[in-house]
Amino acid sequence: MLSPVLVKNDTKARYFIISVSIIVFIAIVALDRIQWNPDAGFDIHIFATFNAFINSAVSVLLLAGLISVRRKKYLLHKRIMMTAMVLSALFLISYVLHHLFAGSTLFGDADRDGIVSELELAAVGNARMIYFVILLTHILLAAIILPFILYTSYRALTGEWSKHRKLARITWPIWFYVAITGPVIYLMISPYY
Repeated sequence: MLSPVLVKNDTKARYFIISVSIIVFIAIVALDRIQWNPDAGFDIHIFATFNAFINSAVSVLLLAGLISVRRKKYLLHKRIMMTAMVLSALFLISYVLHHLFAGSTLFGDADRDGIVSELELAAVGNARMIYFVILLTHILLAAIILPFILYTSYRALTGEWSKHRKLARITWPIWFYVAITGPVIYLMISPYY
């Protein structure tokens, strides 16, 4: 096992993790109410493409992290997981920028008029229901995963391996699902940008 890199202080960690999680949650919720339409001079949906790329990379890193820890390559596991966390932070910044500049996109709104007509609904058929099921589960799990990721990382960085493993068994599959469904959602919604 690796040596701890943080001195254990559960009170400070709890305060930090809860504060960051609440701030991020409020920022994401506020995006539905705020839109800024500057002339960016470039296709603002590049952020969505970047987000899909980052989520894909994170899902690959999560798989690599799982394999490395099972092979007892703990330093490699730590580096992989820290990279996944950094990429996830970049994703969050890019996600905020995309929704700030582009607002929301309606699945099936082929003419991009902000209304999904009966004709457009008929054209997408059951794909719309599939999209919403994936989107809803993605949003709900993305909303709860941040504190789990931070607590799991904290337990590893303080060398509390049994607590880290116990949390990782919950955190990893949820984080992986969120990372995998992000690009799926992008592929489904991007024709309507």
